[in-house]
Amino acid sequence: MEENVPSPSWFPSTDREFLQGVESAIARAQQYFQREQHSDGYWYYPLEANATMDAEYIFFNHFMGRVDEQKHRRICEHLLAVQGDDGAWPLFYKGPGHLGNTIEAYFALKLTGYSADLPALVKARSFILAKGGLAQAQVFTRTFLAYFGQFPWRGVPAVPVEVNLLPPWFPVNIYEMSSWARGTVVPLSIILAHQPSIPIAPERGVSELWKDSPEQADLSFPRSSQGLSWENFFIAADKVLKFLGKSPIKLLRPRALKKAERWVLDHQDVNGGWGGIQPAMLNSVMALHSLGYRDDHPAVAKGIQAIEDFLMETGGHLLFQPCVSPVWDTAWAIKALIDSGLPTDHPVVTKAANWIIDQQIFKPGDWQVKNPELEPGGWAFEFANDWYPDVDDTAVILFTLKRVTGLDERKKDHALARGVHWTLGMQSRNGGWGAFDTDNTLELWNQMPFGDMKAMIDPPTADLAGRLLEMMGTFGYDKEFGRAQRALTFLRKVQEQDGSWWGRWGVNYIYGTWSVLVGLRAIGEDMNLPYVRRAVAWLKERHNVDGGWGEDCLSYWEPERAGKGDSTPSQTAWAVLGLLAAEEEVSAEVLRGIGYLLTHQESVGSWSEDLFTGTGFPQHFYLRYYGYCNYFPLMALGQFRSRARMAARNGRG
Repeated sequence: MEENVPSPSWFPSTDREFLQGVESAIARAQQYFQREQHSDGYWYYPLEANATMDAEYIFFNHFMGRVDEQKHRRICEHLLAVQGDDGAWPLFYKGPGHLGNTIEAYFALKLTGYSADLPALVKARSFILAKGGLAQAQVFTRTFLAYFGQFPWRGVPAVPVEVNLLPPWFPVNIYEMSSWARGTVVPLSIILAHQPSIPIAPERGVSELWKDSPEQADLSFPRSSQGLSWENFFIAADKVLKFLGKSPIKLLRPRALKKAERWVLDHQDVNGGWGGIQPAMLNSVMALHSLGYRDDHPAVAKGIQAIEDFLMETGGHLLFQPCVSPVWDTAWAIKALIDSGLPTDHPVVTKAANWIIDQQIFKPGDWQVKNPELEPGGWAFEFANDWYPDVDDTAVILFTLKRVTGLDERKKDHALARGVHWTLGMQSRNGGWGAFDTDNTLELWNQMPFGDMKAMIDPPTADLAGRLLEMMGTFGYDKEFGRAQRALTFLRKVQEQDGSWWGRWGVNYIYGTWSVLVGLRAIGEDMNLPYVRRAVAWLKERHNVDGGWGEDCLSYWEPERAGKGDSTPSQTAWAVLGLLAAEEEVSAEVLRGIGYLLTHQESVGSWSEDLFTGTGFPQHFYLRYYGYCNYFPLMALGQFRSRARMAARNGRG
């Protein structure tokens, strides 16, 4: 269809065939979403991460003594299906092999009964040994291996359970960690206090992955070249803590275990989960098991069921999700449908909006430790996660719900008022917003050499600041509003030299730049200012010859790859949406982007993409949201059509 893409001066009246293509694509996509809607009103798409999710589900079941060989075989079939040609398992589709992921996948396959002579394992073993073997394993991998006697405890960092006794006013405490780290570390400290030992048959172990014997292997973490550094301090502190841990006298240990146990029990959600994420959920159930809780104890039984609920059938395989995203998916689906012209009181829209309103959280959460006077009113990402409402989700929900009509207006207004108040109140001192906490910026935590993912904190980021500006603009605030001014100052400070913005929660600079441009437009910023035009120029310069935009996860390591990658529907939609927000006229790049979306839509009304365009922890953990390739393109098509119609009404066609 490339030859049918109109020139930059095109308006609907002069190229009806192109417009008819847009109309047809929108109709097909809307029908797709109407078919996909759950009977309760929400949308829920798979969320895929990497091999460690499947592997650790298998480890968890062996730890708990509840092995289902048939289910494990199905999980392993998925593992084998996503193994790379080099024998390794990557962090993301088509990414380079990753040592930790490969070790965990290998061990999971061995635990399930696969032979070390299996060609897939032979190739994986070759990769692992070439990278240094188990001695080079990361912390979480070492910990899981240690549970099963496959790694010496001396090589596992000390996480003293006594850390849970530190009060919130102390400079270093669990509430200075990110919510996801906190929910993982507290139960992990309980498990490590017990140093569990789960017996397995020798043939199911991974002794063949040691280059040197475990007794002779150097299991230390690399020291910083700077003599005086926090990294070296933590390495020294780890040695001291391990020495003290050998003492039979631990005066604070019983009190610390009791406090951590209480914390875990208190933080369990109504559906049995913890924090809505895999690490916190697995560790919490294993922690209770380590404390002697039986499988039929309500907390454990509900926790196990919540973990089982993360299993998902997709593509003929069974995979374990890191999280579930129904609230996030539903908010964006509603917005896409409204942006593409579905009436704001359409039954599909109102049913989804009512479901969303019912998910609002009015309970206290960990965020109140730093915001004790702020009233609750946010939304979470998942079906249930009352302790950790998400600022990003809440902002999207608010500026989407504001447009929905045909609801109980009193109920809707109450939800919006509480939500706006809570979201604005979560602003950090530097003018930005983190995802779950305010001023969660103690960089000291990320200096620990044992923090594999360097994600121990939740600092404000550009993509969230852009989203909050969009929310404020939707509710009538302008750029003179104090919180908006602080957010604008923050965004100008963190803008990259090339004009783009880094994307914390999506891949990557395309995501961040889109989020910010839309927010700037919504709050009433002058879109002709030089710093805005630099961002627009950056997007245009990253336009691919096929009409789309793309960027792979490697741009988090190599910024020179920013915006340079194979085109995807989701990233093309983000770029188009960013350009539509930043320019009054429909540009040639937008037209070709729309052409890309038209030619790549499937007959059933959906799009598909294998590349990961979602981010968990930059450089360490990535996500494939199966819904991204559908609701964002529909949104882009809808906003483009609105812009074209406006141009025609203004007599420019």
